[in-house]
Amino acid sequence: MMHRFKLIIVTGLAGLAFTSAAIPAHAKPKPPAVERHSGSPTAAILQSASIRPGAQLLFLSGQLPNPLPESAGKPPAELTMADYGDTKTQTVATLAKIKGLLAAQGYTMGDVFKMTVFVAGDPKLGGKMDFAGMNEGFRQFFLTPENPVTVTRSTVQVAALAGPNFLVEIEVAAAK
Repeated sequence: MMHRFKLIIVTGLAGLAFTSAAIPAHAKPKPPAVERHSGSPTAAILQSASIRPGAQLLFLSGQLPNPLPESAGKPPAELTMADYGDTKTQTVATLAKIKGLLAAQGYTMGDVFKMTVFVAGDPKLGGKMDFAGMNEGFRQFFLTPENPVTVTRSTVQVAALAGPNFLVEIEVAAAK
């Protein structure tokens, strides 16, 4: 009886080896690096996100917008807020810059799971931040056909950013 039991174990192991060899490792679906938790499927931002073990993380420092294309070549000392645009324009420019920085490291906007947005008060709005404008710019990069996911996000109004012409600074964390 003992001999038969050993034979069954050996046969079982051989079957496992065959099964494993029959399905190449690269064909097995890999779970996404980020598990996104939302209270509502239509929510603009997530309630939370979990990162799976073994994920590769990338953290980008806060990014500021570049001047508008029509201001290219203008000496930095002569740039004004008009050369960077309003809050929505600066949000779009900053997220486009982040998209390029992510791509250079092999990531996409779909890999972003955490975002912190610092918004300075707009003088045209009596010193209040343009939260609606920032959200309009944000929606051009998240929950779109190109990038159907969204992120955890904090948005904070600050007294000022690194220079008097900046209304938006964004930092992100991504995982793949």
